[in-house]
Amino acid sequence: MPDFRWRQALITAIAPVTARVKSFRLRTEIADAYRPGQHVDVRLTAEDGYRAQRSYSIASAPDGSGTIELMIEGLEGGEVSGFFHEIAEVGDAIELRGPIGGAFSWGPADGGPLLLVGGGSGVVPLLAMLRHRGAVAPEIPALLLYSARTRGDAIALDEIEARAGTEPGLSLIFTATRSGGRRIDAATVAEALTTLGHPTRVFICGATPFVGTAATLLVEAGVAPGLIRTERFGG
Repeated sequence: MPDFRWRQALITAIAPVTARVKSFRLRTEIADAYRPGQHVDVRLTAEDGYRAQRSYSIASAPDGSGTIELMIEGLEGGEVSGFFHEIAEVGDAIELRGPIGGAFSWGPADGGPLLLVGGGSGVVPLLAMLRHRGAVAPEIPALLLYSARTRGDAIALDEIEARAGTEPGLSLIFTATRSGGRRIDAATVAEALTTLGHPTRVFICGATPFVGTAATLLVEAGVAPGLIRTERFGG
């Protein structure tokens, strides 16, 4: 069930991920009470009482550390992302609530084969699923179909490639829309389904146009609509 109580969380670590994205580790009591794929709301309150709020997917899998990881992209004019990228320091306290989101989440009991399709920062909740699978259910076949503008913009690509190279049953198809000029299309979807086999769980996350296109391509390729779960960022 969603938890809508606001709680205090402490920033314990900050690290760069890409030129535009930073990783933030937060110590919070919900650290072992969420499913990969879920998100949290973050709220900031100014001295004059003004509040700004934003939702962020959890990038980490429950690992017993007492922390969760958020990967936050710095957006021009972003009130919350601006705070994290320009002001936040280790030791700062913020407010968060969650975990939120039930349908867009995965655990080993849900089984597989598992097909994950991510566009840009939409890979973050899918990364949590991959990390959880690798830790507790590596026997479940999985494939990530990931599209980013360039390799440099791709979040955690080195980690994902390493996992795909060492974890049995895990495959990666990466497309770079600008540097390579390749987008997710019928051919890449066909390649993914040939490699993975028929998925029993499909998760798509990214900007609204990306999600719509990817879902349509999968249905046209024969994937039952009822197997597909989507999460959209932006308008």
